Amino acid sequence: MVGGMKALICLMLAAAWGAAAATQPPDYAVVVSSATRARGDWAAVVTALVEKHRASVLVYDRSVDEVLPALRKQAPHFAAFVARPEEAGREFVARIHRLTRRLDDDPYTDCFWGIVTGYDAAAALRIARLREPLTIRKAASGTEIPLGNFEEGAWYSEVQKNRMVTKVRGGRSAEAKGPDDTTKAIASLLTDFHADLFVASGHATEHDWQIGYNYRNGSFRCEKGRLFGRDAAGARFPIESPNPKVYLPIGNCLMGHVDGPNAMALAWMNSAGVAQMLGYTVTTWYGYAGWGCLDYFIEQPGRYTFTEAFFANQHALIHRLATYFPELLNATVNEAGQSSVKIVVGPRAREAGLTEQDGLGLLYDRDTLAFYGDPAWEARLAPAALAWDQTLTEQAGVWTFTVRPAIGVFSFQAVNQNGSQRGGRPLVEYLPRRVKNPKIIEGAELEPVITHDFILLPNPGRCVPGRIYRVAFKTDPAR
Repeated sequence: MVGGMKALICLMLAAAWGAAAATQPPDYAVVVSSATRARGDWAAVVTALVEKHRASVLVYDRSVDEVLPALRKQAPHFAAFVARPEEAGREFVARIHRLTRRLDDDPYTDCFWGIVTGYDAAAALRIARLREPLTIRKAASGTEIPLGNFEEGAWYSEVQKNRMVTKVRGGRSAEAKGPDDTTKAIASLLTDFHADLFVASGHATEHDWQIGYNYRNGSFRCEKGRLFGRDAAGARFPIESPNPKVYLPIGNCLMGHVDGPNAMALAWMNSAGVAQMLGYTVTTWYGYAGWGCLDYFIEQPGRYTFTEAFFANQHALIHRLATYFPELLNATVNEAGQSSVKIVVGPRAREAGLTEQDGLGLLYDRDTLAFYGDPAWEARLAPAALAWDQTLTEQAGVWTFTVRPAIGVFSFQAVNQNGSQRGGRPLVEYLPRRVKNPKIIEGAELEPVITHDFILLPNPGRCVPGRIYRVAFKTDPAR
């Protein structure tokens, strides 16, 4: 009888929990056009995401902006925008950036979002169905990266002929002499080495990546959704690399612009196993949005998923605009690269050594970097030594964010300066749940920003030895 009573109580509690859960809005939204949802093969992509994440579905007819009221009401942590290639162009990416900053009143992005697309519906479905998290241990790159943060890998310089660095498991990074043409070697890092992460810079278009920047080299190209390398002599190297991976073309122009079925981004996701990637939809020159993702993802190994790192850098960019060029927060850039609002270099910007060009560069980058893949899929570097420790605790309604430098006065400096606009990124910590009306009670002099789902602490720069940085805040009670 006692056992039966316990079972009954358990069933009643489970039913009560289920009823309560049913009243909560889903934490994941799938956004799709009515035209795409009406196609059976693409509808399967939507269904896969819904089943995997217990997601809601928001449908629009003409413009993705139509779902704003529903997104505001639901306030999901994640939003996947399912789109056929012909829908996923440059303007679509910019509209999603602007849309997802309008779910509340602050200027920051209000959810983790990603565009789920593919060369065809089958390619998109593979990404939508992916569940197993990825721990990144093997890295490959066409530009310099800190291999010490990986178990093994290799990178080839795009600016210095024959320069390469390798790292074997259990060993240290070591300089080596690479081939004159690195096309075959880099293709092998994908097809034979099976890298978990691929990073690239240098000249590119929607249809090719030119491997050498300062010297003659081969290229990567695509054809009918398949990626291949072609060296300077014309030899072709097919790339079939099905293992799930992350792709960061952080310095490539136009690699994220899906201008049709023959776009490189689609080929990377189709034949090179890319499950998540970023990419500029425009010609890049300033570089804050792209290169800065390395500061969060690679230089803080294991702290962030790729999704979290991408949006931490977006938050950093918007914080930089808000701090030094607040008049640009609601501005846009036209096709000629001109701001819709006059750029003012105020005293604070001048003191930081910034110019009108910096304001324009930040604005130019803000809405032009695409994020492809399921934003809730988790890919992160294997944990390694960190330059500082950061923790977030909650007790008796008080949240405390604590930062302890681990390597002395240089704890907050970039490990690697390769690229553009590197270093100086603020510290970002995501909150485990959304909060309302945060009120700072300690650490206001550090000028933190606290939103409904993250805390941002401006980079302390050269830190005082032994100093601990702490911010404490209260929020309205959870409901």
